[in-house]
Amino acid sequence: MPDFRYQDGEFYCEAVPLRKIAEAVGTPCYIYSHATLLRQFRSFDSAFNEIPHLIAYAIKANSNLALLRLLAREGAGADIVSGGELYRALQAGIEPQRIVFAGVGKSDDEIRYALKSNILMLNVESSAELRAIDRVAGEMKTKARVALRINPDIDPKTHPYISTGLKKSKFGISAERALDEFKLASTLEHIAIVGVHKHIGSQLTQVSPFVDSLKKILLLVEQLAGIGVPIQYLNVGGGLGITYQDETPPQPQDLAQAIAPLVKHLKCRLIFEPGRAIVGNAGVLVTKVLYHKANPDKTFLIVDAAMNDLLRPSLYDAYHEIKPVRELRDKLKKQVLMDVVGPVCESGDFLAKDRMMLLVDPGELLVVMSAGAYGFSMASNYNSRPRVPEILVRDGEFHVIRGREEYADLVRGETIPAFLQ
Repeated sequence: MPDFRYQDGEFYCEAVPLRKIAEAVGTPCYIYSHATLLRQFRSFDSAFNEIPHLIAYAIKANSNLALLRLLAREGAGADIVSGGELYRALQAGIEPQRIVFAGVGKSDDEIRYALKSNILMLNVESSAELRAIDRVAGEMKTKARVALRINPDIDPKTHPYISTGLKKSKFGISAERALDEFKLASTLEHIAIVGVHKHIGSQLTQVSPFVDSLKKILLLVEQLAGIGVPIQYLNVGGGLGITYQDETPPQPQDLAQAIAPLVKHLKCRLIFEPGRAIVGNAGVLVTKVLYHKANPDKTFLIVDAAMNDLLRPSLYDAYHEIKPVRELRDKLKKQVLMDVVGPVCESGDFLAKDRMMLLVDPGELLVVMSAGAYGFSMASNYNSRPRVPEILVRDGEFHVIRGREEYADLVRGETIPAFLQ
């Protein structure tokens, strides 16, 4: 994360000290680097220069409007999984013809919204969904452009919760059923087949699962050509991992070198759906130390950020590096085995467990690294905690791109009925 670094004993994002931002907006807060976002997107986009392609950013990783507008200006499309994400994409200025809609449970209203918005395609994940899209499109007197999402039964070698390409997964149509489902789709009056889609999981740290799954899909593309179903778009999904601790995930250039020889002969456009690879290391969470607590068997560092702000450690037992904002150079200080925990009333509320760290004093700031993906986008108001602000840093300036919620925001939309007045 080169845009996040120590300088003269203070931790900076680009040319702005994190302490300055924390003093202005309070803690906890999310801070993103404009330079990192641009570099990561451009790295992915340029890696596939020799192949006709679309980079459809996976909005679920981080859906802030300012970040989406930044990517839209770079020519990004969007991979969406809900009507709300479609609304965000359109509000941010992403062109409808660069939007693809995935997800196993699209409602009629969401299908209708997508068709009315004239997005590029819907990725179909079951026979039932295919028939529902055909029905809704018929009611609207239009044709729905679709790609069928195929489950290639490839182990992505990642956390079970973010594995999507195995037979037992809820996602996609089984490879054994793929040809039959395409045949069915070709008979439906209000369906236009334009593509094939596959996505096998997130935080992939090897190229081989991408290659193995793509080879399976390419065999299907050949079979479809043989029965007169030409494919205009081949959506190879996303999932490229980032470094949280000691992982050495492939770079976009590595992925391009591995798959380019397999697809260069195709007469179709490739779609990629990176999310974490673009925003994961573009963001951090800043939190303040509140208290020390020492039990006979455990030391706790209690901070003001919690599982409702950053869920990944509690949900996935995920590792995020944690550093002091003020660089500690006191050689007399010893590292202590501790848990870094928040104020939420759950034993599962932690940012780190059994971590060897320097015992930072109350009032000092900590920075939780690699928090740009699935950080704020998974945040909640659990324990009636207002959600935290998001800040975008560009060179020597910072901009509040989402304000801190207030207590009044917690009850906005709730109503006490007349009989309780």
